[in-house]
Amino acid sequence: MWALLSVGLVPGCPSGPADERTPAPPRVGAPRAIRTDDGRSPRWRWPTGGREVVRGWERPADDYAAGHRGIDVAAAVGTTVVAVADGTVSFAGQVGGRTVVSIDHGGGLVSTVDSVTPSVAAGSLVARGDPVGTVAVGHCPASAPCLHLGARVDGRYVDPLPYLPAADWPVLLPESAWPG
Repeated sequence: MWALLSVGLVPGCPSGPADERTPAPPRVGAPRAIRTDDGRSPRWRWPTGGREVVRGWERPADDYAAGHRGIDVAAAVGTTVVAVADGTVSFAGQVGGRTVVSIDHGGGLVSTVDSVTPSVAAGSLVARGDPVGTVAVGHCPASAPCLHLGARVDGRYVDPLPYLPAADWPVLLPESAWPG
């Protein structure tokens, strides 16, 4: 609903652009659904205290096309970022000029937060709610800072929003139930 390229020479491969007549084969099928022992999707917690999504998931047309492979949650620079679920930090460092933290939750499910100043290192075990860093400048403009949250299942990017608890929605009462 909402929604690196690195260039280098590989021995044995042509040094020019890819031949447009032989595109890479498309991936078949969608990533499998992750389920808990009771058959439901796992529930993450929000990585910051806020739940305001300022930019949603935008599915790319293919693995290399433009898109937004996660959601952006409004958060001030310096805000504590916590692990969305139990897991092992699989990466904490620079990617494409921004600092990210990725956590492997098992079963092929990985969460990533971007841009953060990490307080953990690769190999660290974290529990749901443990601090993993603070929001840094990088992904969103300084005038509207945010934290990018991504999710992958079996290496494929998926919308992280279904893993998060719903925002607190107001309950609309009929006029007859209004006080006064």
